[in-house]
Amino acid sequence: MAAKPVIIKNANPLIHFHGRWDSSPGTWWAGSGFKLNIKNLESLAFTLGPHTTDPLTSVGVSINYGEFVTVNVSEGFNSIPIPASVKSSNKNTVVRVNVEGWQNNRVDLESLTLNPGASLDPYTPSKLAFQFIGDSLSAGQFLPKGVDQAWPFLVGEAFKAEHVVTAQPGAALTDIVSYGNEHGVSFQFFRTEDTGYFYTTDHNYTTPWNFGRDKPAATHIVIHIGANDASQNVTDSQFVQVYTDFLARLRTIYSQQPIFVFTPWGWPNADGTFGEYYVGQHAKGDRNIFLVNTTGWVTWDDVFTDNQHPNIPGHQHIADKFQAWLENWGLKPEAHWATRA
Repeated sequence: MAAKPVIIKNANPLIHFHGRWDSSPGTWWAGSGFKLNIKNLESLAFTLGPHTTDPLTSVGVSINYGEFVTVNVSEGFNSIPIPASVKSSNKNTVVRVNVEGWQNNRVDLESLTLNPGASLDPYTPSKLAFQFIGDSLSAGQFLPKGVDQAWPFLVGEAFKAEHVVTAQPGAALTDIVSYGNEHGVSFQFFRTEDTGYFYTTDHNYTTPWNFGRDKPAATHIVIHIGANDASQNVTDSQFVQVYTDFLARLRTIYSQQPIFVFTPWGWPNADGTFGEYYVGQHAKGDRNIFLVNTTGWVTWDDVFTDNQHPNIPGHQHIADKFQAWLENWGLKPEAHWATRA
């Protein structure tokens, strides 16, 4: 009798989820995903439920900490390509999966299917864990691989860290309706669903997020937001008050972690200059909140023809700048990924 494939249900505790997942479990934010540490891997498939984006959504898949490769998945059974070198290695294999898209990015995970003889081992996360918070400038809007090519993701990879990007295009920090987002990030960051939740068929409400589900808890918080507040005519004083209140609320969750607040790099003008929004405004009073001066980080050549969003080299340029800033601040990359094949 032929050996049967190994079915792993979505509630298996050895699936290491990251980012925002509801109880189905399903994703709501670009950058959510999961990690697997698989013994004797030869084949892998995801079975996805009916709330998965129709006709498909894109996920990035990384094998043994290699480059993330785009795999289009849809409701039903989805085979994931596994390199021949992995199939013949007889070693543990680390598979990382990350939802790429800034829209059309719903993944409803029902189960995993492994080859006969394969099994899951615990995934040991890295000691560093970044939480990035932002809007389209952090979510990878218009990039071919979405958030997987955005500067926050690249910074996390450079430091060999765990990283979650909680960012939504068009969203303001202020809790207002903005470009198709029902709430601002100052409200929605504390919820499971993303700010565009009302466009989906499976939920029409917001669920409080349980930050105890973030394992590991974030060790460093990074925020770059404000472009859409400026576009919605939020005044300087209003924005600073919202930002100050937001930071105070973050402190109830991240009591000691350093928080890095980016100055806005603004929007490019036709003459190649940049007009910054909320110039010189930032929250004060917390010694563990660090202002990251991004002046000169973005140039005219770093943006798409829509004159708003960095392209692939632009995101890499920003990531390189911030990595150097963090290393100068005193943060060093992990010597190696926590779980090795």
